Amino acid sequence: MDNSLMQLINNILQKRWLSHVLFWITLLVFYTLAMQGSYGSIYKSFSRNAILLLPQIVASYYIIYFLNPTFLYKKKYILFGILFLIGTYVFSILARVLVIYVIEGLYREPPFMQESFLEIAMNVKRLYREFFYQVYLPVFLVVSIKLLKERFEEKSRRQLLEKEKVIAELNFMRAQIHPHFLFNTLNNLYVLTLQKSDKASETVLKLSEMLDYMLYKCNDKTVSISEEIQLIQNYIDLEQLRYGNGLELVFNKDIDNSQTQIAPLILVSFIENAFKHGASGTVDIPKIKIEINAKNEQLLFSIYNTKPVQVQKDNTNFKNGIGLVNTKSQLKLIYPEKHSLNIIEDKISFEVKLQINLTT
Repeated sequence: MDNSLMQLINNILQKRWLSHVLFWITLLVFYTLAMQGSYGSIYKSFSRNAILLLPQIVASYYIIYFLNPTFLYKKKYILFGILFLIGTYVFSILARVLVIYVIEGLYREPPFMQESFLEIAMNVKRLYREFFYQVYLPVFLVVSIKLLKERFEEKSRRQLLEKEKVIAELNFMRAQIHPHFLFNTLNNLYVLTLQKSDKASETVLKLSEMLDYMLYKCNDKTVSISEEIQLIQNYIDLEQLRYGNGLELVFNKDIDNSQTQIAPLILVSFIENAFKHGASGTVDIPKIKIEINAKNEQLLFSIYNTKPVQVQKDNTNFKNGIGLVNTKSQLKLIYPEKHSLNIIEDKISFEVKLQINLTT
C-alpha cells in the first residue's frame, strides 16, 4: 500500500500540470472549510474562494514565471520591486472587481449600489487593507514552494556536476597511468630482448595480465584488494626479472578479506617510483620493502626504498607531475577525509606511509 502511494505521488510530481491543479484544488478546499463560518455556508465560502482563485493563480505565475527569471535571478532588483508593486495593485483591483461584480451579484438582492471601476482603482488604502492579503497569502506560499524547489534542484545539479567532475578527473588520471605503466614495462621487455633473455616470454605473459587488468577491470569504481595485489605482484615480478639478484626486495601482505574493495591503481605509482628511483643508478644493492595490511576494511600501506648516490633525472616527473601529484589527487577525490599520507625522505632513503579507511 505504501509503495502504491509513493508511486502515485511520484507520477503526480512528474506531471507538472497535474501537481499544479492538485495544489490549487487543495488550497481551495482548505480555504472553503476554514472560512465556512465567516460566509454562513460552505456553498458561499466555496463560491467566493473559487472566484478569487483567478487573481491568486495569475499573480503567482506572474511572479514565478516572469518576475523571478526575468528580473530577480538576473539581479535587476529595482525593476523587480517596481513591477512587483504594480502587480500587487493590479491584482488587488482584480480581486475587488470580482467581489463586487461577480460574488456580490450571487448573494445580494438587486438593486444595490456598486462601486465603479475608477472608484475601486482610486481607493488604494482599501485595496491593500482588505484585498492584498486575500490575494497574496497563497501567492507567497506558491512562490516560497517554487523557490525551495528550485534551490533543491540547483543543489542536486551541483552535486551531479561535482560527481561527474570527479569521475572525469579520475578517468583522466587513470588514462595517464596506463601509458606510463606500459612505457616502463615495455622498456624492461626491451632490455631483456637485447640480452636475449629467456625471461622475455615470461615478461610478455605478465604484461598481458597487467594490460587486461588496466584496460578492463580498472573501469570499475572499486576492485577487490586481491586483484590489486595481483597487479602489484605482476609488476614486482617484472622488475625482478630485470634486476635479478641485484635487488633486495621484501613484499609482505596480510589481508583478512580478499574481497575488500579498493579503488584501482591507487598504490602502483608509489611502487613504480620505488623501482624507478630506488633500484636504478646505484652501485650498491638497492633495497625495497613493501607492506600491505588490510584488516576490518582499514588499509595500512608502506613502501621503503634506498636512494642512489647519484641522483637521476626524474623523467617520469613523479615528484612534481603525474606520479605523486596524481596519486594525491586521486586519494582526495576517492577517499576525502578517509586517508592519511606521510612521506619521509632523506639523503639515503624514501618512505611512504599510507592509511585508508576503505569502508563505503
